[in-house]
Amino acid sequence: MRLFLSREGRRICAASQERGKMAELGMKLPCAVSMVLCLCLGGSALGQQGPPPGENQPPPRSDRNAEAGESSSRDTKIDLSPPADDAKKHPLSNEAVSDAEGDASGEVQEFHPWDPHKAAKNLEVGDYYFKRKNYRAALDRYREALLYKPNDALANFHMGQCYEKLDSPQDATAHYQEYLKILPHGPLSPEAEKALQRLKDKSASADPQ
Repeated sequence: MRLFLSREGRRICAASQERGKMAELGMKLPCAVSMVLCLCLGGSALGQQGPPPGENQPPPRSDRNAEAGESSSRDTKIDLSPPADDAKKHPLSNEAVSDAEGDASGEVQEFHPWDPHKAAKNLEVGDYYFKRKNYRAALDRYREALLYKPNDALANFHMGQCYEKLDSPQDATAHYQEYLKILPHGPLSPEAEKALQRLKDKSASADPQ
């Protein structure tokens, strides 16, 4: 009886273990199927996206350039050489280019922006020096006024006065004439004309024919 029960008990236990394995397998099977589906869907999505661009991958080119057989702008070499008959049609082109290159290689001049307030201040300081007969200091101030306000008639007139006082008749004549060019009928036009005539007479007397 004990042997029968032992055998029957072992059979029941084995059957119970088999049912447990089947139940466990039944629970794991849906999870495995779900994982396989996820992997398949993820792989197809990655295949549609394509490989990520690498560091050494060439940039994309437009289809239009590819069809026309043209390279991208990076690979295109622009021909800057003049036409074959350019020298014949434009004989002075080389001289113009040489002059431009010569100007570019020169010294860089200081740039002064348009500032009429600074120009007026320099005129005021120049007048201060001129009244004290410091003509060179006054001339520097008038010249600086022209840097901030080119073609200033008053600065040109006072520069003419300073050059006349410093016995530089050619420079004085140029600035008196510049004043008359800017203001032909200005308030100082009569005085500028008298100064020009005075300088002309002085030059004629100094160099008699």
